[in-house]
Amino acid sequence: MVSKIKQLSLGVLLALSATAAQAEIRFNGFASIQAGSTLSSSDSLYGYNNEVDFKNESLFALQAQADLGDRLSVTAQLMGRGANDFNAEFEWAYLTYELNSQTRINAGRLRTPFYRYSDFMDVGYAYDWARVPSSVYNLDFNNLEGVSLVRFGQLGEVDSTLQLILGSYSGTTAITPAPADATIERIAGATWELVQGDFSARLAYLTGKLTLVDQDGELSGLLNLLEQSGFASTASQIRIDDASSAFMGLALGYDNGSLVLSGEVVRARVKDTVIPTQNGYYLSAGYRIDSYTPFVSFERRDNDGKAEIYQALAAENLFRPAVTTVVESFTTKRDTWNIGSRYDFHPSAALKVQFSSQKDKVADRRDQLLTVGIDLVF
Repeated sequence: MVSKIKQLSLGVLLALSATAAQAEIRFNGFASIQAGSTLSSSDSLYGYNNEVDFKNESLFALQAQADLGDRLSVTAQLMGRGANDFNAEFEWAYLTYELNSQTRINAGRLRTPFYRYSDFMDVGYAYDWARVPSSVYNLDFNNLEGVSLVRFGQLGEVDSTLQLILGSYSGTTAITPAPADATIERIAGATWELVQGDFSARLAYLTGKLTLVDQDGELSGLLNLLEQSGFASTASQIRIDDASSAFMGLALGYDNGSLVLSGEVVRARVKDTVIPTQNGYYLSAGYRIDSYTPFVSFERRDNDGKAEIYQALAAENLFRPAVTTVVESFTTKRDTWNIGSRYDFHPSAALKVQFSSQKDKVADRRDQLLTVGIDLVF
């Protein structure tokens, strides 16, 4: 059965081809060519090991946009990631209708607006780092099928952009220790971005109903055994089925042309499930010197597993070890330092070098990574 995403993508392509003779189609794109290696054979970070890898974070994308006239346009974006052997997939595919010069509606496959750089998180040229901070940008629900209303305006001398969004998500995620099939129904939320001179601020709040089903069946099997053995209450605390979830984010920025400061803090909650409150933030500082921008950033991820779930079971309970393993697998405590530099050697291309050192406090290990890459837009 053809998925909704494929139907939508096909519809956008048909719209593009049908209007080719009537409207000019604009093409643009971006790419990242990145090589990386950890500094030790025992290190592993962001998909790299101590063998130099040119595919892991490299990507190519092409975006097409056609103006259909009468304030209606259509946009489609194809992307191939090195981690997936550069197999092209639709990241975006949506229609835009401009109600007026300040308000527009988008409908189709959209980027979920969790973060400040959500719309540009794959466009490495848009920021100084080698990658967006993983301690914050770590949710796998990057896209949704739905509709958004965007309103541009002025509040005195402040530029305001308000976005309201409704939709749903269906796909896979790594939010659990094992891969899981995920659905989020009734996604609703808003973002509000304010810019005045060198300063910027952004607020985001989204809610939805989350369901996760592990692909290997091990967690589902444990839940069935708990229920059959009279521990339905414990099973209900672990099960993630139509659970109320909420995401909150705050981003601040300052850029006077030389000094570049930015930071984001996020919190995600899934009510009455094994998933703990997820907290993350980063702080970053850079300074432009002609075409060079050296920078340093710090990230932290801090999620405490819900120990009360397994502590409610007697110490001699046969299920306690398995339940403990599941609960503690969600505990995350990581600090990451990044230091690097960006060199804009071309108006459309930047060379980046970044060293990252991550301390995993749960596993009591440190992993270090060096990456060198070129980000470009065309």
